[in-house]
Amino acid sequence: MSEARTPAQIEADIVRRREQLAVTLDEIGIRMHPKTIIGDAKAKVASTVDQTAGRAFVAVNRVVSDVKARFTYEDGAPRLERVVPVAVLAVAVVGLLAASSRRKKG
Repeated sequence: MSEARTPAQIEADIVRRREQLAVTLDEIGIRMHPKTIIGDAKAKVASTVDQTAGRAFVAVNRVVSDVKARFTYEDGAPRLERVVPVAVLAVAVVGLLAASSRRKKG
């Protein structure tokens, strides 16, 4: 069976366990401190924002690349058959907005 322990061994075990318990309680106290909780929450929010911003950047970059690919050839030259109609449409929309603005003022 097990060997009998001396009172000194038992006392040493109690001291060691008290020290371990004190360390554990200190760790719990640090984790539960309001500043620690707030700091952890801030770090989590910052991480989420960084990830979201990164995803948004990738998505926007993909859209810009797709649009650029539609309006330019592989060598970078503009595709006039696509650029001109869009430019004409943009000028027409700006003209209509300007005309509408003038009617409201006058």
